[in-house]
Amino acid sequence: MLLSDPDLPFAETTATQLRDYPEWHRGRDRYAIWMIPINCPRVLAHIEHMTRQLADLLHPTRRQPHITLFVCGFEQDRRIHDDDFTAGQLRQQLLDLEQLSLPPCTLQIGPPDSFASAAILSVGDPQGQLQNWREVLGRQCSEVRQAAYVPHITLGLYRRSIDVRLLRQRLAQLSVADDLYLPVEQLQYATYSSNDMFGPLECRQWVIYGSAHKRSIR
Repeated sequence: MLLSDPDLPFAETTATQLRDYPEWHRGRDRYAIWMIPINCPRVLAHIEHMTRQLADLLHPTRRQPHITLFVCGFEQDRRIHDDDFTAGQLRQQLLDLEQLSLPPCTLQIGPPDSFASAAILSVGDPQGQLQNWREVLGRQCSEVRQAAYVPHITLGLYRRSIDVRLLRQRLAQLSVADDLYLPVEQLQYATYSSNDMFGPLECRQWVIYGSAHKRSIR
């Protein structure tokens, strides 16, 4: 749940332990997601400004800024566990995305918010295209998700617990950009090492929208 939810979502933040999580990955190596990369200099500068102001609360290391669009799961040759994801499923997702006729979209970068485990920037989708893409990606597999999808940019994971009332005060003191937008013309399929909490996202496939033609490049 989000800090901005009307009902008190959590009493304090959850500090993330920096360790391997074998009970989660069970020996599987690469974890896959579809994401929207963030390359806009103004948005990147705003993210950096926010993280600096929350530096005493957050782990100093994080993955490159992005918006997670769809969580695929662990890359595997065949499905054994319910969070396994195969090359065949990816091929079908690519075909479905290529057939989707949508113009480029623009996302609005909103005020800071928080999950119990992470500080975030909220993301608005006035054109509703995120849901269109998610529906297409979900045709061939069930998304790995324990809670409702909330588009956001992660500022960082908490390294210590802080009372929710103090957290609200800290976030309210942060500057809010009222006219900050992110143009989206590309979706990326990326993976990261499951035993490295802050390992880089490696782009393996991408789909470009808004040109004279659409294409995916392997």
